[in-house]
Amino acid sequence: MMQGKFISIEGTEGAGKSTALQFIKQYLTKNNIDVVWTREPGGTELAEEIRRLVLHPMSFEEIEPETELLLMFAARAQHMKKYILPALNSGKWVATDRFIDASYAYQGGGRGIAMDYITMLDKWIVGSTYPQLTLLLDIAPHQGFERAEKRGTDKDRIEQEKMDFFVRVRDVYLERAKQDPERIKVIDASVPLFAVENQIRDVLDEFIKRR
Repeated sequence: MMQGKFISIEGTEGAGKSTALQFIKQYLTKNNIDVVWTREPGGTELAEEIRRLVLHPMSFEEIEPETELLLMFAARAQHMKKYILPALNSGKWVATDRFIDASYAYQGGGRGIAMDYITMLDKWIVGSTYPQLTLLLDIAPHQGFERAEKRGTDKDRIEQEKMDFFVRVRDVYLERAKQDPERIKVIDASVPLFAVENQIRDVLDEFIKRR
């Protein structure tokens, strides 16, 4: 059986990933594409437990940046072996809310961990199983913060970081998009919803045509 296709969705806080994911689901369903949906950190029972540990720790002990990075890759290792690879090998498409680019952006850019360490883990855990398409929902951090505040939902440990953290995260995302424009397509998420959806539709139309 032909291997399935792999799509990831990335973006900083308040970029509208949840809304975009719903639109993408509707688009792929309309095009009769068999797709499974997942997220990072998470995607398997054990990886979801690691997610809780990273985002909603029960202890007041501070999580060191290196610990956070290793936990993210521990969850990703489970996710890859137990969920992503079996789905792709069975011919299904996989769409994930965040993947490897998030580690470079959040732990590399946000936490300041040397990219060489992340690259080493990337080559070990992810290897060549990269998304063929990554949709990067881009928005200025101050605008994303305003949107997130309007949601009125509780913030996880990372969402509580200060503005300069998310500025660094965004910078790394955009730098990675510049380095890999064939895979990472930047979506201007600052515009009205219909305009965001039009951008996503155009990218997906082209992706399906090429693939």
